[in-house]
Amino acid sequence: MHQERSLCRKFEIRSGRRWLTMPGNASTIPDTNVILRYLLRDNPEQFEKADHYFESVRTGREKALLLESVLVECVYVLTKFYKIPKVEVADSLSALLRYKGFVNHDKSVLLEALALFAAENIDPVDCVMIAAGRHGNMKPFSFDKGLNRLFERLRESADRK
Repeated sequence: MHQERSLCRKFEIRSGRRWLTMPGNASTIPDTNVILRYLLRDNPEQFEKADHYFESVRTGREKALLLESVLVECVYVLTKFYKIPKVEVADSLSALLRYKGFVNHDKSVLLEALALFAAENIDPVDCVMIAAGRHGNMKPFSFDKGLNRLFERLRESADRK
């Protein structure tokens, strides 16, 4: 049997398959639609299932991982399709991410990205990049001069504190 070598420590090889090692023993990954049904309450049957699930996550009985890609997709759908104000979207998703059962190792980065999204006029993906850079003491390498200026402004204001 051919044994593969993993180039990334996040993956383990078992029986020829790759299994992602979840932080904090997460057992579930909610998708965008589950989060949307929970926040919007627009489909009673799906909301009931989502509500039961997120109550378990809120109390910590269920351990879950909220993927960055799912979070960003939620932001896009809620602001662009449903036309919900970005401050309300950021507040709702931040409250959700603070549930005890979310075991993301990057939770503080995602919360900062949501706060940036609410406060600044920038794309949510750029918010994640800026927040990750600030937490990792890195700066963006970008051709977007506005993004670079914003990063420097935020860094300077943090240095003054």
